Amino acid sequence: MKRQEIVKNLERLGCLLKRNGGNHDIYYNPQTNKSAPIPRHKEISDSLYKLILKQLQIFN
Repeated sequence: MKRQEIVKNLERLGCLLKRNGGNHDIYYNPQTNKSAPIPRHKEISDSLYKLILKQLQIFN
């Protein structure tokens, strides 16, 4: 899955960009008070995307 799609989905679900790191961007879910790193690769695997959703406590 493309990184841009993941970022758009996270923002649509209410997550916010908390800060930019060296190799990752940190996204924050204000509803659950959790954050997760998003790597800056062009492609992100489905398993990593599922892990990011789990870390942010977003259950679809």
